[in-house]
Amino acid sequence: MTDELERRLRAGDAAAFELERFSRALSQRAADAGLLDVAYGSLDSPLGRLTVMVTPRGLVRLSYPGEGVNDQLDEVATRISPRILRAPQRTDAVRRQLDDYFSGRRRTFDVPIDWRLVRGFAGAVLQATARIPFGSVSTYRDVASEAGSANAYRAAGNALGSNPVPIVVPCHRVLHAGGGLGGYTGGLDRKRYLLRLEGALVD
Repeated sequence: MTDELERRLRAGDAAAFELERFSRALSQRAADAGLLDVAYGSLDSPLGRLTVMVTPRGLVRLSYPGEGVNDQLDEVATRISPRILRAPQRTDAVRRQLDDYFSGRRRTFDVPIDWRLVRGFAGAVLQATARIPFGSVSTYRDVASEAGSANAYRAAGNALGSNPVPIVVPCHRVLHAGGGLGGYTGGLDRKRYLLRLEGALVD
């Protein structure tokens, strides 16, 4: 590598550092001025790059690659607040817990959840799902029953399919009564991966 190339690479690193420092300062100023209601950042994981969105109330969105992040930002802007800014440092608590989970150091999440993107029966289904322990599985009918209506298992499946915070609210732990995987918003390969990670699925 030539000295000139090394100089340019170092200059690029310095520019990237300055840009990141400026972004952090800008997001802090926006928050201090009451102009930041939703912050988002990303996390590289074994399941691809995840997008994390948080509000002062807690985690509001966790998205897999290919889920249409721009559409989800539009939804959050419409239903919660248009004051959205890329501010990765404000997602650090969630990202650290996800890192720990994927590396086998964490079995439960204790970040607060902002439930404003879910309503009614769907909210009850997701809160019941949040109580399924690490390493365990449940069924669509059981989750529906926990949410107050055992016969509404199809509606429970729809609620799980639109879960705005997968992994943290573990909809991957819900299976068909006969043991079939059912569906999953991130695809069945990701569902299998998570169940194997937790020891709930053995090949």
